[in-house]
Amino acid sequence: MENGYREDKSFIILLSIFVGSITIASVLANKIINVFGLFVPAGILAYSITFICTDAISEIWGKERARYTVLGGFIALVSVLILVQLALVWPKAPFWENEPAFQSILGSTSRIIVASFTAYLVSQFHDVWAFHFWKKVTGERHLWLRNNLSTATSQFIDSFLFITIAFYGVMPISPLIIGQWVIKIAIAILDTPIIYLVVWLIRDKIGISSVCTPQTVE
Repeated sequence: MENGYREDKSFIILLSIFVGSITIASVLANKIINVFGLFVPAGILAYSITFICTDAISEIWGKERARYTVLGGFIALVSVLILVQLALVWPKAPFWENEPAFQSILGSTSRIIVASFTAYLVSQFHDVWAFHFWKKVTGERHLWLRNNLSTATSQFIDSFLFITIAFYGVMPISPLIIGQWVIKIAIAILDTPIIYLVVWLIRDKIGISSVCTPQTVE
């Protein structure tokens, strides 16, 4: 019973981080930032965190639970889009003086969220598939390898689809696609120790073994 409670608690925490990151990423993406000369949406870090969550969930609970997580994130994005649209059309208070800025920022968020829908579904489901594909190829060993291989291809798919849909005709998309992908690859490499730490904490410290394999992470 105690083990089951700890398992549910761990999964809910990862799921909450995933949903929170995916929704705030769609809002932060309105701003383009400069990272060492590369121009990327400000939501890049928040969105990269989602791949940490899905890879950790895939490693511990398996493909099916990871797919449900992706679906939950999609429902959250749809909910955010509806709430943003409602806020945009709702009549403002007479003393509210920031309506133009509000409309400017959150109005463009709608296109960004639509771009997020497409890029998100394709890249996240691909990431889950690729993670388990490489897990079979490596004989369920070398977590660092499948984490980076699955994330690298998935992040390129995401960058290409998201930037093209969100900013085509508004900003130069090629530098944004390349810049975003390079930064995401760097983040993916840097987050590898975090993946190991999360999996270790859940498996060894909390006492949950993987549903997919009893082997030790290498």
